Amino acid sequence: MKKTKARQAIMEILARAKVPLTAAAVYEALGASADQATVYRNLHLLDEAGLADSFILHCADHGTERYYTARAEEGEGGKGAHRHWFHCEKCHSFTDLGSCTLASLVSDYESRYGITVLTHTLYLTGVCAACR
Repeated sequence: MKKTKARQAIMEILARAKVPLTAAAVYEALGASADQATVYRNLHLLDEAGLADSFILHCADHGTERYYTARAEEGEGGKGAHRHWFHCEKCHSFTDLGSCTLASLVSDYESRYGITVLTHTLYLTGVCAACR
């Protein structure tokens, strides 16, 4: 994938982010250096290339949004490992649950059902320790 200025800037924003970001948040972080269409197009390309991950989260207060994260540097085939997230329904904070540890569960599903899992998404919602 060709590295354009906008694509590189978006990757840097995702890499620095401690929590998943919406396309609107990425656009805001870029300032005037790219338009919204460029942001959406590049987030989609980065996601397809395995350099970023996205997931759709429904929040009763904020509606349905797609969130993006950079993949961790380590991983199979030169692609980074994805992470899983917890979203607090009260304060709307995200907690990084770390790199995926579901390999044995996915492998069990593949064996049991004769399927091949290409990707999966896991996020948990509830109430964080601070809000309890």
